[in-house]
Amino acid sequence: MTENLKKTGRFFTLLLAVLFLSAGTALADPLVAAIDVEGNEHVVTEHILGVVGSRVGEPLSREQLQSDVEAIYGLGFFSFVDIDLQSLASGAAVTYLVTENPVVEAVTFSGNSIFKDEELMKVVFTAPGNVFNRVFFRHDLDRIQEKYNKAGYVMVKISDVQVEGGIINVEIVEPRVGDIIIQGNRKTKTKVIERELKLKKGDPFNATILRHSINRLQGKGFFEDVSVGFEPGEEPDMTDIILTVSEAKTGRVGLSVSHGTESGWSGGLTYTDTNWKGLGHIGEVGFETGDNEQYWISYTEPYMDSKHFAWKVGFAKRKWEDRYYYRRGVKLLRYDDELKNIYLGAGRKFGRDEKYSWFLTLDWRDVDAYNFREQNKDYPNAKDELTRGKIFSVIGTVTRNNTDPYLSYSKGDIIDLNVEHAMEALGGEHSFTKYWLQARYYAPIKGLGDFFGTQLGDEDNPAVFAARIRAGFSSGDIPTASLYSLGGANTLRGYDSGEYEGTEMFLANFEVRIPVERAFGLVIFYDAGNAWNSPWENNGGSFSLSDLHDSWGIGVRVKTPLGNFRLDHATGERESRTHFGFGEMF
Repeated sequence: MTENLKKTGRFFTLLLAVLFLSAGTALADPLVAAIDVEGNEHVVTEHILGVVGSRVGEPLSREQLQSDVEAIYGLGFFSFVDIDLQSLASGAAVTYLVTENPVVEAVTFSGNSIFKDEELMKVVFTAPGNVFNRVFFRHDLDRIQEKYNKAGYVMVKISDVQVEGGIINVEIVEPRVGDIIIQGNRKTKTKVIERELKLKKGDPFNATILRHSINRLQGKGFFEDVSVGFEPGEEPDMTDIILTVSEAKTGRVGLSVSHGTESGWSGGLTYTDTNWKGLGHIGEVGFETGDNEQYWISYTEPYMDSKHFAWKVGFAKRKWEDRYYYRRGVKLLRYDDELKNIYLGAGRKFGRDEKYSWFLTLDWRDVDAYNFREQNKDYPNAKDELTRGKIFSVIGTVTRNNTDPYLSYSKGDIIDLNVEHAMEALGGEHSFTKYWLQARYYAPIKGLGDFFGTQLGDEDNPAVFAARIRAGFSSGDIPTASLYSLGGANTLRGYDSGEYEGTEMFLANFEVRIPVERAFGLVIFYDAGNAWNSPWENNGGSFSLSDLHDSWGIGVRVKTPLGNFRLDHATGERESRTHFGFGEMF
């Protein structure tokens, strides 16, 4: 703050010395005969004298007068404080001479671009029409600094305050990002790293955004370590960011295992590279054996923005030798089936804030069912209901992602609207349309550690409540292979895969994800859902929440070099099932 605000009395000590010398020995300790204030127009005299220590009738003290001057100046209302001493027959008359600061006409800001003047004024208590108070305004400056700090702009500083008449101008310096230097990456392309950094050259420097960008990079699994350093930029208000990465192996072998008290064991192996050729692409090949035998290969570019397309392509072949066919949860028969599937899709973000995206997929399937056995005698025609033939469909998805892009954990909501239209083209033998809506919600849970009496997680890895709701319906000649299907590790835990199928569907999953340590966590979950109105029921089934089937259970999450290991044990209405795999269910 400009130093010309501070002017204290310069002559009262000399006047005191003259008074003492002229009074002689008999008046070595004169008494204070009167105390007054002159020069104040707006600040009331009683308020000024309230901080004065000198009292009428007490001995005049040089040290006390000095303290009085400092106390009056400390009120913050004055630019000049002095003392006038007059000799009276009864002692000394003390008059404090003050010059008030100007009356505030306006508070202005310069150099600010992050927050508008109106936003900054919300934390400034100094108002036009009042005498400028240096002390009060210092607290205003502290609140301005705090506002920047809370938003992550920790390098912002207030360089000066100019008081010209009644105009108070605050000069703010908002440091900007200079060059971003990335080093240590030998495999990963620099552009793949840069696109995960939400700070670009010329942006205001934000420590929170930088920290969460680094967390996002670490969460990619491409690097063993990501560290950051800073150097002065090419301009005084610029700071260069030095990002040093230590790359990790991104090729992983995954194991998936499922077990049901009735259905037995199944499992397989997967090889996945999440950073193929350093491009951030995902290549995967895998197989499963047991009840569900299948093979697949896929290649995906998951990153998208308003200019960059995400895309995927893949092939899968499935042969299930022992699959149960259900109707509303009742086993009708056991059979084998085969499926061949080829798909190709692409999409990108749109909208000013890129919260919205679209994705279009072309999907071709060839389905066969055979070797029928163990048929329920009450349903002699069950095998005729199973679909055979080719299905060609176009699947469109529009997504609104309202999660916080700067956090290392999920917070917010994601809503997907999906439409699948099958047509008799490119060999397709069926025509139908499916519509389904999915909503996911994530919220950190505060105070959970206090409830359990221990610390759970930290700022970047808190306990999270997660929920997923999915509802769908369809129209047209929908074949069995394309019905909504619930049951299994990724929909309704505690039930057999495909145990409930129909043209209408409702599913709800709720989880409380509790981090115990950095690499270990627990999940408490509850699932509920059903599928209705299968084509063979002649509309005998209908959508009803009272018919929901549910399950509950507990899971374990362990972060390993192979990925986020998942183990869920769920209890349904007829059996308990344990699922092993990688990644969260949603």
